[in-house]
Amino acid sequence: ERERERERDYRTQSVCHCASDGCEIEGCSSSEEVRTLSGSMSPGLKSNPDLHPCKPGHKVRAALLRCRSPAAAAGILSFGNVLNYMDRYTVAGVVQDIQRHYGVSDSGIGLLQTVFICSFMVAAPIFGYLGDRFNRKVILSCGIFFWSIVTLLSSFIGKEYYWLFVLSRGLVGIGESSYSSISPTIIGDLFTNNSRTMMLSVFYLAIPLGSGLGYILGASAKVAAGDWHWALRVSPLLGMTAGTLILLFVPDPKRGSADQMGGRIRTRTSWLCDMKALAKNRSYVFSSLASAAVSFATGAFGMWIPLYLVRAQIVQKTAEACTKEICSSTDSLIFGAITCVTGLLGVVIGAATTRLCRQKTERADPLVCAVSMLGSAIFICLIFVVAKKSIVGAYVCIFIGETLLFLNWAITADILMFVVIPTRRATAVAFQSFTSHLLGDAGSPYLIGLISDALQQSYTTSALWRFLSLGYALMLCPFIIVLGVTRALFKPLLINVI
Repeated sequence: ERERERERDYRTQSVCHCASDGCEIEGCSSSEEVRTLSGSMSPGLKSNPDLHPCKPGHKVRAALLRCRSPAAAAGILSFGNVLNYMDRYTVAGVVQDIQRHYGVSDSGIGLLQTVFICSFMVAAPIFGYLGDRFNRKVILSCGIFFWSIVTLLSSFIGKEYYWLFVLSRGLVGIGESSYSSISPTIIGDLFTNNSRTMMLSVFYLAIPLGSGLGYILGASAKVAAGDWHWALRVSPLLGMTAGTLILLFVPDPKRGSADQMGGRIRTRTSWLCDMKALAKNRSYVFSSLASAAVSFATGAFGMWIPLYLVRAQIVQKTAEACTKEICSSTDSLIFGAITCVTGLLGVVIGAATTRLCRQKTERADPLVCAVSMLGSAIFICLIFVVAKKSIVGAYVCIFIGETLLFLNWAITADILMFVVIPTRRATAVAFQSFTSHLLGDAGSPYLIGLISDALQQSYTTSALWRFLSLGYALMLCPFIIVLGVTRALFKPLLINVI
């Protein structure tokens, strides 16, 4: 009975929308079928002879409702996730220019990403709590409008106010935290089983795709305008567009509606009870720790690899140190393109591999994560071995290492949706985000910069030593990834706790 009520409620908001405003949309008849949230087909509502033809305003509203399908909602949310990560790494695409403009050291540049991630992870549990209790699409829209406006305003900060520029990145992190914490739970409530795995794979494909496009956007906008500040003025406009689309076309489905759990969903529990349950969920805990290792590496790489490759070319005498107002962005463009391609390959290969391995073992998900992380650690080590002699060889190692690393994103998200009940999924996503950032990329960019600065001060500063010191600092990444492999291997059998 509860399932029939839910489907009846959804039909009244669907394509036909016959009787809500006392009018009837053309083409709405008893023979039509309406797709429900659960994916089943149900007969449409019967036409009422007492209804009058709709006015133009009603037709516009009906057209908007027609676009509010689960697939369209997932596409819009994925687009928003692309913009989230695009904005995050636009700064990394023009890091040389920012360093020269404000006159800061390596650790000062690393502080940008660290402040961003710290504010992001602190806000995540708050938005997780709100996302499990209030209208999710309103929170998403407010968050995306907030970070768009702050990013746009930060492009006008003068060179004597670097602290204000750092603060603006912290505020952007708060806005983006709302999106990353809540949007996956809407997809989780719109789809189930293999459909949910596929849609989450598309959603998390936005992480490497958006990151790569961030480098490309930052470098291209800088070159086109002749000013690196314009790199921060494009993504805000796209972000406001995404926020509007979310308000218009993304529903806020009932929590657990796609799982068809009916009476098995208990009443919502307190936040403290949710946290205790998550702490006892071994699959959730170990997957979160493994995610932290991946975040440590991706955060450090995203900030420092383009600059590391620039220093490698200076050592090889194939390039000169930047002394112009606008520095070369070739390495940022190449690294961004590689990140986009490897993200696509990683998500596709990860989804296909786990689907194949599930036929042979119930531990397919954690095993695929562990093997891919171990392989990525090996190729990341090789980057620092070959970069001094061959930039092409370094790019090949980056390509393979990133592909293996990106296998984990969608798999980890699917694990969470599988082992956490719908009424606490937003809290679970938020706390996993908090943990992975706290132990991962919240400190890795600044820590790598700090180690690099310390090594440079210990020896005579030269182009070679600037290159080597950053490489030695980045060697910490594969070590952390190997620690994450042990966490992935100790994940227990995945049992649906619902």
